[in-house]
Amino acid sequence: MIFRHLLVFFFVGFCFQAKAQSDSLFIQKGIASYYGGKFHGRKTASGEIYHKDSLTAAHKILPFGTVVKVINLKRNTSVIVRVTDRLPMSSKRQIDLSLAAASELGMLRDGVGNVRIEAIDLDQLDKLIKYFEGKPHPNLRLRPFYRGIIVPFTKDSFNLIF
Repeated sequence: MIFRHLLVFFFVGFCFQAKAQSDSLFIQKGIASYYGGKFHGRKTASGEIYHKDSLTAAHKILPFGTVVKVINLKRNTSVIVRVTDRLPMSSKRQIDLSLAAASELGMLRDGVGNVRIEAIDLDQLDKLIKYFEGKPHPNLRLRPFYRGIIVPFTKDSFNLIF
C-alpha cells in the first residue's frame, strides 16, 4: 500500500517537473507570417542566402543562429527553425518563417497565425539569457530555470525509509 502511494507521488512530481520545464522554455507569443517566393535566393541580414525550402526565420532581436521551436496555436503543430534574418522593429509580427516552415505549421492558407516561440532546450535558454544580459529585450520572457537535484532511488534507500 505504501509503495503504491510512493509510486503515485513520484509520477505526479515528475509530471509537475515536466510541465514546469516546458513552460520555462517559453520565450514569446504573437503573430507569425512567412516569406513570399520573391525572396528566394536573396541575401538575408545575416549574409546567408534565403532558400524557401530551408527551416529558417526572421526575428526582431533574437541573435542570428538561434534555434527555436515555433508552435502554431490554432493547429497545435510545431517546427524548429534557425534565425537568419531580421524583421523591422516596427513590425507587428514577432517572427517571419520560411515557406517550408510555414508549410509544416499549416499556415500557408491563412498567411498568418498565432504562435508560441520556445527555446529548444534549457541550454539554449541559458545562452539567450547570457546574450541579453544587460541588453534590452522587449517582449521576450527569459527566465532561468533551476534544475532540480534528482536523487537516485535504490533498494537500500527504500529500506532506510521503512
